[in-house]
Amino acid sequence: MAKDTAEIKVKGVRGIVNKELVPFTKQLASMTGAGMSILSTMQTLEEQAENPEFKKVLNHLLKSIEGGDPLSRGLAAFPRIFDEMYVNMVIAGEQSGEFAGILKRLATILQSGARLKKKVKSAMTYPTVIVSIALLMSWGLIQFVVPIFAEMFAGAGKPLPTLTQSLVNIADFIKAWWYLIIVVAVAGIVVFGKWKATESGRSKFDAFKLRMPVFGQLVLKASIGRFARLLSQMIGCGVPILKSLDVVAGSLGNYVLEKSVISARREVEQGNQLNTALEGKPFIPLLMVRMIAAGEKAGRLEDMLDSVADAYDEEVETMLATLTSLMEPFIMVFLGAIIGTIVMAMFLPIFNMGSLAS
Repeated sequence: MAKDTAEIKVKGVRGIVNKELVPFTKQLASMTGAGMSILSTMQTLEEQAENPEFKKVLNHLLKSIEGGDPLSRGLAAFPRIFDEMYVNMVIAGEQSGEFAGILKRLATILQSGARLKKKVKSAMTYPTVIVSIALLMSWGLIQFVVPIFAEMFAGAGKPLPTLTQSLVNIADFIKAWWYLIIVVAVAGIVVFGKWKATESGRSKFDAFKLRMPVFGQLVLKASIGRFARLLSQMIGCGVPILKSLDVVAGSLGNYVLEKSVISARREVEQGNQLNTALEGKPFIPLLMVRMIAAGEKAGRLEDMLDSVADAYDEEVETMLATLTSLMEPFIMVFLGAIIGTIVMAMFLPIFNMGSLAS
């Protein structure tokens, strides 16, 4: 965001980014590419916008253009919708005279990111729903069903089986201390959030995410693919390499990788090649460094970065498909273990009725 541009607050930013940003960018590219002026294009897009909050955004952009400002200046007033990468690519389009072409590149980046995000969300929805249902069923059985079974056999004069008694104790504890459990949970979330907001906490947590088994590789490959794709497109749009690295670093969503790229950026500023600057940085894959070196040597850095992005995006999609297929049996085992344990705890007293009655 330009220093002299004040941020304008908008409601429903997430919905705008998820549903409106890609169609807006594609339509803007198509209409300006067909020869329409930016003013006429913005008037048309503002008139047909259905989302009332996004309509306000477009109205502001229209007034900004009518006042003589370039589109990029108006976009910079909404940094939570049009991030630094978006604004800088628009600036590159305005300065190069290839506005429509660069917007098409931008739409491709946004669409690719949205598609990957949707696949990740889809892959995680099934296990999340199943585990949530399992936990809800377990809570219901422990709170309402197990105590009934316990009361039925309490008059026998003998202790309940250990497993059954343990679940009864858990149910009694939840009933007696539910408010304390909520307070501790909320306090834990608040403390964790404050710790993660610190530089040390953010660095440690993001490093932990990258080191997690399986999921760490998924996060890393997705981030590296995004880095290569954004850098390729920004260089291709004529954005200087130092500015491109600044913008891309802030778009990775991982503090450890961001610090690695910023450190590499300083070395590039001192005259080193990009591959030399990236080599040895934390979590930067050697494969990407070697491919970038080959691209720089051949004078085809943009093409090589696209190849890197394609390779990592393909690996991410393969990993997602594999994880989805592998999670199903693990989820079934998890459900069987949880529900089976509770059911066994309820029926153990029945199995032991003979000994309890004697």
